[in-house]
Amino acid sequence: MAPHSFTDALNTLRANFKTGVTRPYAFRIEQLKKLKAAIYKYEEELHAALYTDLKKSKEESWVTETGMVIAEISAMEKELKQWMQPQSVSTNLLNLPSSSKVYHEPLGVVLIIGPFNYPFQLLINPLLGAIAAGNCVVLKASEYAKATEAVIKKMMEEIFPSDYILMVEGNGAEVVPAMMNNFTFDHVFFTGSIPTGKAIYKMAAERLVPVTLELGGKSPCVVESDANIKVAARRIVVTKFSNAGQMCVAPDYILVHESKKQQLVEELKKAIQSFYGDAPESNYNFGKIISQKQFNRIETYLKDGNILHGGRTNKEQLFIEPTLMDNVSFDAPVMQDEIFGPVLPIHSFTTMEQVLQLIEQHPNPLSFYIYTSSSEKEKAWIDAVPFGGGCVNNSSWHLTNHHLPFGGRGFSGTGKYHGKYSFDTFSHQKAVMKTPTWFDPALKYPPFKGKLKLFKMVIR
Repeated sequence: MAPHSFTDALNTLRANFKTGVTRPYAFRIEQLKKLKAAIYKYEEELHAALYTDLKKSKEESWVTETGMVIAEISAMEKELKQWMQPQSVSTNLLNLPSSSKVYHEPLGVVLIIGPFNYPFQLLINPLLGAIAAGNCVVLKASEYAKATEAVIKKMMEEIFPSDYILMVEGNGAEVVPAMMNNFTFDHVFFTGSIPTGKAIYKMAAERLVPVTLELGGKSPCVVESDANIKVAARRIVVTKFSNAGQMCVAPDYILVHESKKQQLVEELKKAIQSFYGDAPESNYNFGKIISQKQFNRIETYLKDGNILHGGRTNKEQLFIEPTLMDNVSFDAPVMQDEIFGPVLPIHSFTTMEQVLQLIEQHPNPLSFYIYTSSSEKEKAWIDAVPFGGGCVNNSSWHLTNHHLPFGGRGFSGTGKYHGKYSFDTFSHQKAVMKTPTWFDPALKYPPFKGKLKLFKMVIR
């Protein structure tokens, strides 16, 4: 589409929204059910596409992509009617006998931009919230996951008219500015890198458009001296190397108590061997890097420290072996950038203060993981480290619980979603106070002279 074509299409969505067709509960729930049925219909095509793009197995695709979306729709089907009801809240003494309610109003026409690493789930999960909240939506999938993008486009065009859900294609660096600089969206939801998130934020600010930015950064994983090392190793490996490490909430680096470092390294090696075998490049459970550009970027990190395990690469297969490293300087590129690949630096520590100083070099991580058997240490770490979300004695799985808000803070993002939080993100909370006419005290009207004592009694 040329820029003027975008404008015409976007204006059509705006006109459709203004008719009010998307507002009723019956309409919203029908669209969610249509989408759920379509995911089941296209399940095999989606899984094949995800294998083509990222070498994901059907099982991994179900857990982290299609099935995760299905579960979220199922929850919304049960809860949406209640979410839509005006919420009664208390009224202060000054305004009695008024009643107060919060109404959830659709925002209008919203833009959702998805990433390449979970090209289905991270595009469609926000869409669920936008549909549930009664909006019209523009979808921009990642052009780097071409096979998945094609299936999503076919699915969307089959079940939704383009004046309700419009999916646009093309180079995001060209397409997104062409839309955002010529049309005022009511919300922009972006998942991706920090540099691109900054650009999105800047364009949105020009038109005072609110944003949700789901970014990333360096998520630390602390393994205390009293942790169950074998369990910790398995839970770290299964999430760090899922999707070949291309996960925004993957542990980015480990900080392990020096007394447990050697034991943890050995257990990490055992877990990698158990999950992916001697040849991960041909293993059913291990994926590939999305593109040559990303492969080249990640491969450069392998020279930044001592390789304890792995380190093999194959450019033709876009394969990088699950790799453990130590003796890595905090000034090295692998410790400055979000790794977003199957490379895991391991650092040791002796005191909590030492760790906090290191984490502070990349503050407000998207996720934080602490492995410990002590409830006191657990509380101390959670209180001491600002982060978006995280786990105790687990890694990354908080992402799959739609009852928890998912989102970052600072450079790791702004805003939150999943379940009810998605509905709230794409709704305006409209405050309404209703005051009866049978009671109309003179206290509220001029002249006010001499009423200060009364005012102090009711406003305090």
